[in-house]
Amino acid sequence: MTKKSKSYIFSKRFLDISIAIFALIVLSPVFLAVSLLYLYGANRGPVFYRQTRIGLNHKPFQIYKFRSMIVDADKKLYANPDLYAKFVANGYKLPTEEDPRITKLGAFLRKTSIDELPQFINILKGDMSIIGPRPVVENELVEYGDRVDVFLSVRPGAMGLWQASGRSTIHYPERAELEIEYATHANMWFDFKIIFMTIRAIFKKVGAM
Repeated sequence: MTKKSKSYIFSKRFLDISIAIFALIVLSPVFLAVSLLYLYGANRGPVFYRQTRIGLNHKPFQIYKFRSMIVDADKKLYANPDLYAKFVANGYKLPTEEDPRITKLGAFLRKTSIDELPQFINILKGDMSIIGPRPVVENELVEYGDRVDVFLSVRPGAMGLWQASGRSTIHYPERAELEIEYATHANMWFDFKIIFMTIRAIFKKVGAM
């Protein structure tokens, strides 16, 4: 693992704040539209979904997403041993079409990646960065073995090498290798490369869930 320069860390944080503020302003109509759908539509309930993830240097934080599932979806997952076993075996995710917790609106939000937009709030707060390894739940850290400290040595990101390389089509242990590769070699040029790779993957709908 190479030590990140102070100039890289400062520049990256400056860009994170600038992009997050700009995105939250520009995307405010989207936030309003989705909020109205949840407040007055068929899927009434909380607009946002929050879950504890593990961030930089093992620090836990609450990640924000637009809710794409029924209320208390996590409880339903953990209460069903077969469903949870399939969830773990599939890289801690379930295919949208096989996940009974996902609503029709939620399936659309996931397919278009709109559900991820609230993470600009996490970026502005400093929990996350635009680019970095995807933040995971604590149980998932076992997949990184004795390299978990390397994985958590950089701020987690809204976009990352794993997403850019195929998202949900890539499972562990290959996913761990990709995330460790980024954490080990992170630099500004690598970050810009991942941004363009991720945008291309989103438009091609590669691995969207």
